Amino acid sequence: MIANLMISAFTFRRCTAEKMIFLWLNLIDLGLTIFAVSAGLTELNPVVRQMLVSPYQAYTAKIGIPLLLTWAVPGKLLLPGIVLLALIIGWDIKELIVFFS
Repeated sequence: MIANLMISAFTFRRCTAEKMIFLWLNLIDLGLTIFAVSAGLTELNPVVRQMLVSPYQAYTAKIGIPLLLTWAVPGKLLLPGIVLLALIIGWDIKELIVFFS
């Protein structure tokens, strides 16, 4: 069982859909965060707020780290992260709708 799970670790050749969804959700979250901050909203996460001072830090954190995670972690273990990111993106969109209405 564990051997079957670990077969998708350290590669992009297996569980590609889960890995790509995880990466795209991170990009969408970064885009929504940058849009919200530029529109006048405040980032509540102090770590992310500090990273937004330098765009390179934000891109490294929201693209580079998830890229390494998706390569190293078996695809099935990314499913909780995918669900959490989808919920966060839903929250972000809700807050933007409330802010602009």
